[in-house]
Amino acid sequence: MNAVSLKQAFAFISDVMTENKDYLIELDQQNGDGDLGISMSNGYKAVADYFAAADEKDLGKLLLKSSTIFNEAAPSSLGTITSFGLMGMAKSLKGKEEATLSEVADALNAGVEKIMDKAKSKPGEKTILDALFPAVKALQANSAKDAKTAFKAAYDAAAEGSESTKAMKSVHGRAAYYGEKSIGLIDGGSVVGKLIFEGLYHSICR
Repeated sequence: MNAVSLKQAFAFISDVMTENKDYLIELDQQNGDGDLGISMSNGYKAVADYFAAADEKDLGKLLLKSSTIFNEAAPSSLGTITSFGLMGMAKSLKGKEEATLSEVADALNAGVEKIMDKAKSKPGEKTILDALFPAVKALQANSAKDAKTAFKAAYDAAAEGSESTKAMKSVHGRAAYYGEKSIGLIDGGSVVGKLIFEGLYHSICR
């Protein structure tokens, strides 16, 4: 990965978020305030627009700046959480203009670790982590293979993880107020996690 492929990846993620904006709004209206699709579409578009105009080659600097841009464009709980993830990735890739698949996988893992630390959350609590965590572990496990195979495995793991949230009870945020009633509903944040890896996979297959 370099600055060009990173920009392309975020362009694809932005597109898939925009395509699914109404679906995310619908999911969030079940036990949230309904702004999930808007905030994620706005956040990823803002970052994609920044990347499109940026001349910076340092992957860490690009991601660090994008964390601030995302947080400003998507002022929401998941917007803040996403910014934490980008900060974790930025630190992992600081000073690098090129990154191997293994380094990208490790950077994504650093982002997930940052989210878990800052949000005081873990997989199994009906959040975006239920998609991100298994996806990153699958990417790391397949990082010796070609990028297309590795990211397909990651996307499949994210999709499976998101689907698994239907059986979970919400314990964080506004959704937690619904308690047992949240069981049976797929978590909107986990769908965002799945869509991130859908965008990444599509960017590899372009």
